Amino acid sequence: MGYVLGIDLGTTGVKAIIFDHECTIIGSGRNTLPIILPKPDWVEQDPQIMWQKVLESVEQALSTAGINKKEIQAIGIAHQGEPVIAWNAESGEPLYNNILQQDRRSDIRCKELKKQDRLNHLLGERTGLIFDALFSGSKMEWLLRNVPAVRDGAVSGKIRIGTPDTWLISKITGNRSYYTDYTSASRTMLFDFKRLEWDDDLLQLFSIPRELLAVPRPSSDFIGMSDPGEFLGIEAPVTGAVVDTQGALFGHACFEKGDIKNTYGTANVLQCNIGDEPVMPGSGITITIGMGLKGYVKYAAEGIVYITGAAVQWMRDALGAIEDASQSDEIARSVPDTLGVYFIPAFVGLAAPYWEPDTRGTIVGLTRGVKKEHLVRAALESIAYQVKDVLRVMESETGVKVTELRVDGGPTKNNFLMQFQSDLLGIPIMVAKVNEITAMGAAFIAGLHINYWKGIDEIKELWSSQKIYTPSMNQSRAEELYGGWERALQGTINLYQQK
Repeated sequence: MGYVLGIDLGTTGVKAIIFDHECTIIGSGRNTLPIILPKPDWVEQDPQIMWQKVLESVEQALSTAGINKKEIQAIGIAHQGEPVIAWNAESGEPLYNNILQQDRRSDIRCKELKKQDRLNHLLGERTGLIFDALFSGSKMEWLLRNVPAVRDGAVSGKIRIGTPDTWLISKITGNRSYYTDYTSASRTMLFDFKRLEWDDDLLQLFSIPRELLAVPRPSSDFIGMSDPGEFLGIEAPVTGAVVDTQGALFGHACFEKGDIKNTYGTANVLQCNIGDEPVMPGSGITITIGMGLKGYVKYAAEGIVYITGAAVQWMRDALGAIEDASQSDEIARSVPDTLGVYFIPAFVGLAAPYWEPDTRGTIVGLTRGVKKEHLVRAALESIAYQVKDVLRVMESETGVKVTELRVDGGPTKNNFLMQFQSDLLGIPIMVAKVNEITAMGAAFIAGLHINYWKGIDEIKELWSSQKIYTPSMNQSRAEELYGGWERALQGTINLYQQK
């Protein structure tokens, strides 16, 4: 039957995973993606390096799999979602670096728009989003206003601009396909997620010509053939493209209303399937297209937390409290609690459900008895607290009651964190058996189009957990700890609101 290649183009790295029909990983490759920080709050990547690392990762996957390139039946792509790249339509050369999610250069512009109630309502009703520099539209506007090559190319119609899927697909197909899918379009602040098309009012608001953008299509569709001359001699149909977190939602087989997953990484993204009809978002979470297949559009409530695993990295790199992130589990267990310490890791502000971009990190409750072990434990606990912050607002705003949480990502290997998360939420935490869940979701979506897998019922049977954590902490104790977190967090928010 051959194999399906899933490419996961992340923020800090790229993975290429080759799956067989039983979702066994038969080959994999991965490479780190360097980040460029040209100014404070500016975060970029070189698109050419991104492309080179994709090729290297695919080559590694083929080598470890030991298969013939002709055995690749389909290619699926998962990508970062909100970043933006502009390139020359004829040559394919990038005109500026990839502007990443964490980039805040358009923050002032979004704050100005956010002050206008009419526009807030318009954006929420048509896109499910809020005005924030995280999303793609304000990044596109910045490129068109500030990069001469992009501005001039827009006038002549000789540029393309889009999210990373459009760039990667263009490269894989030898600059022959210009494509974006419904999930990617839904991250831009420009896409009417009910009518499934670009919104003229929002395009005008951000001064973005419609003709510059790819026409959005289903995630599982024929996108184009890979160009063997450009793509390592592989000639296979590209039949799947999806935002990475929506890819994880699909990989977790969250096909029913109320199914929810959380991806733990440098940041966290919770997504909950809310069914066939979107709800008007409140102030805390956003609503997005969770799955965009032919005749199968499902909406999702989403909560993004900027700093989770990055808090542990900071403990390692800035404080030297640990030598490796894997040590944090044992260190956290070496003390019975945090001695009342709460760590608020708002290094780049707070996202869902608070959306306070000016708030910065604090450590609350320090006494002379506090040691590095308490700080490491507090950093891990902060991840679980932020997940609870999002989940309780998500349940309140959507009316969905969550009964279990499916999880993936590197931090799910941390037993202390997963158990504390279960205790805090009071529900089972189910760790996916296949950790490369995003690439697997992209592969599922690609494979569906060619009938490699016959339908979502077959995919449901392929998902399984490797470990389940169930609540063991006294509920009153869990509520007491969370109450302390809420007080510490609100005090931090108040501190920076008074600046």
